Amino acid sequence: MPTTRQRYQVTETVTVGHALDAAAEEWPDEPRSKLLLRLISLGEQALQNSRSEQILARRIAIQETSGKYDGVFGENYLAELRDDWPA
Repeated sequence: MPTTRQRYQVTETVTVGHALDAAAEEWPDEPRSKLLLRLISLGEQALQNSRSEQILARRIAIQETSGKYDGVFGENYLAELRDDWPA
């Protein structure tokens, strides 16, 4: 069928076959070509969820450490540090 979209060819390797077999257990009435599309969609969702979890973990870490080191450096710390630098 004519299309302007990129096409991909996938060989059913052992790994791909196992993934399709697992998908067939979940959706037994779907042909393998449709199962492949479902797996791609699930993979994309898993990546999005993983990214969201990473972002949340970073935000929590930032909140937990925010202000933890207040007072460690004196008021003029940066000015004093810069005074040591060569001009």
